[in-house]
Amino acid sequence: MYATYSKGLQKKKYKFQNILLLLLSSSWAFLGMAQANTEVFVLTLNVTSEGLDFSDLQNISNNPGYDNQPSFYNDNLLLFSSTRNSQTDIAAYYRNKDSLQWKTNTPNGSEYSPLKIPGKKAFSAIRLDKDGTQLLYEYNWLNGDSRVLLKKLKVGYHLWYSPDILVSAVLVDNRMDLVVSNLKDGTNYTFQKNVGRSLHKIPNSELISFISNEGDGLQIKSMNPISGATKLLAALPPGVQDICWLINGTILAGKDNSLLGLSPEAGESQWKVLTEFPKNKISNISRITPNAISGKLALVAEIPSN
Repeated sequence: MYATYSKGLQKKKYKFQNILLLLLSSSWAFLGMAQANTEVFVLTLNVTSEGLDFSDLQNISNNPGYDNQPSFYNDNLLLFSSTRNSQTDIAAYYRNKDSLQWKTNTPNGSEYSPLKIPGKKAFSAIRLDKDGTQLLYEYNWLNGDSRVLLKKLKVGYHLWYSPDILVSAVLVDNRMDLVVSNLKDGTNYTFQKNVGRSLHKIPNSELISFISNEGDGLQIKSMNPISGATKLLAALPPGVQDICWLINGTILAGKDNSLLGLSPEAGESQWKVLTEFPKNKISNISRITPNAISGKLALVAEIPSN
């Protein structure tokens, strides 16, 4: 039996939290000062008669400093941002070999948010150079050669909708806007203003999800990147700004040392605590991502000091 997660925070406090989160997400120039000592974990996810079962939690980064923003290149291979030599490079973790390989080495900058590019042996990542330049790049998987993908947009977070369509949270003044870019014709169209950092494809649909920051609380909305049609799906629990989707339509979110779940298609409106990890093992779970078959889950969390 899952416990229901209560929303009990006052609107004024929640609104202040939203403003603070937005300011933090917009201040990419201060990443070096603001980064927490986070780690990337992988665990096994099984569907049982009683629901979802989470097991075999493993720290795959084991690295002092900032390890974050994991994404599966394929079911066996995981990319993430990792600190080394006072910069942040992209690392690749091979699950079948339990080994790590560095994919970038950029002395004049750092890379963040790596994603597999559909139909290519390549990945994209956001590069923040020491002079403050922030652009989205493509990196060749074999030789590491790179090129700018979006020359005029200061991308904070991105999602590949198709090989030619990118959905991005773009930094504009003191906020982020949702921009759909067509790489074939070079067009960029802003569909939503004031959005969060969590962008995802919705399984078994032609929609993506994004976090709206327009109201008193953060909300999960769906959007068709071609037509722009938008729909409200659910409100996020207070203090949470990251989600992911499982192939069965369940939305996962991290809160402290717990994973929360919600299934909009099933008519659910209340988040439930699906599992709690030992408090002496991990805390402050943030980003979460599954592999394509939802058999493995990667998450970012901190290791308690005590």
